[in-house]
Amino acid sequence: MRVEHQIRSFQQIFKSYDGLMPLHRFLFGYFKRNKQMGSSDRRWATRYIYSFFRLGKAMPDADHILRLAIADFLCNQTPSLVIEDLLAHLKDRVSLTVKEKVTLIKERYPEFQLADVFSFKNILSEGIVLPDFYESYFTQPDLFLRVKAGYIEQFAETLKQHNIGFTQLTETTLALPNGTKLEHLMPNQKYYQVQDVSSQRTGAYFQPAAWDYWWDCCAASGGKSLLLHDLEPKVQLLVSDVREESLNNLDERFQEAGLKKYQKKVLDLLQNNDPDLHHYEFDGIILDAPCSGSGTWGRTPEMLYYFNDQKIAYFSKLQQTIAGNVVKYLKEGKPFVYITCSVFRLENEEVVAWIEENLPLKLEKSEVIKGYNNKADTMFAARFTKY
Repeated sequence: MRVEHQIRSFQQIFKSYDGLMPLHRFLFGYFKRNKQMGSSDRRWATRYIYSFFRLGKAMPDADHILRLAIADFLCNQTPSLVIEDLLAHLKDRVSLTVKEKVTLIKERYPEFQLADVFSFKNILSEGIVLPDFYESYFTQPDLFLRVKAGYIEQFAETLKQHNIGFTQLTETTLALPNGTKLEHLMPNQKYYQVQDVSSQRTGAYFQPAAWDYWWDCCAASGGKSLLLHDLEPKVQLLVSDVREESLNNLDERFQEAGLKKYQKKVLDLLQNNDPDLHHYEFDGIILDAPCSGSGTWGRTPEMLYYFNDQKIAYFSKLQQTIAGNVVKYLKEGKPFVYITCSVFRLENEEVVAWIEENLPLKLEKSEVIKGYNNKADTMFAARFTKY
């Protein structure tokens, strides 16, 4: 039977995967090694494994295949052989809303508790609405584009011509179905960037002025730097990261975006960087801090399943150390912007409290940027001024 074949493929992938690398990278290698799997096999295996992890820690004692069927029912709007085989009584209700489907599962399987999906609920940042946050894990986040001012109508028309559904959120932001292929549709990235809408909203904390000298100290692939540059094209920029590979990717991305004038350095911000930075003074510093990434687990649900909460304290200490090491290069009266893609209080509000208590920085504003109701990431941002 085809359903048995699909279940066997799912089981083989689940047994082979240990959560140590991103799931999409693991699947790429797995499918490359198992060339006998056709496109349909790969598509269903991918759907099933992602659905399974989206259930998080709910129903931990249930049979894995029943758990898979429940997860696949909750996460998708189209039927599957697993739903038809194990949840035949629900197969005609797969197109209901997530909230309606959660109610049906609760009625039939009392051991299912929505609060168990995210098992770290007692350490969340303030203001997160728990039922909405939990239910968001059953929906794949959107793909968001940040389009240069003046080009959004052109982009919208291109999407319409190719019958790609989208929603215009702002004068510069489009939301598209996740998985939309843009490489051939929009090859020139000079006029747009793929960037989550919550990440885009952190730009409100920057407020750069012309000729300011800013430091994006954990730049990674440069998303915040590109946002800063779009806000103020005359800003001067230093980007750094501990990973040279990330900065190489940044170079490529900046080149595609047309950003040519910037400095870059490979720096370990846990060390003393005075030999490289002793003469630098910045008009603004962005610390997009290394973190648990818990606000992005809707995109990487394998982390929801495998994450060890002991890592949160490690990240919190790391964030404090980096903040303490970089703030001395900031001019008095200038902004320090702290950002995480975490939903954990220990990485967000408690780091802010530590910064205010231990560093010459005064908090101007902070917020949890709640993306879970908008098919987007959830992030945290705070803006300080040095005194």
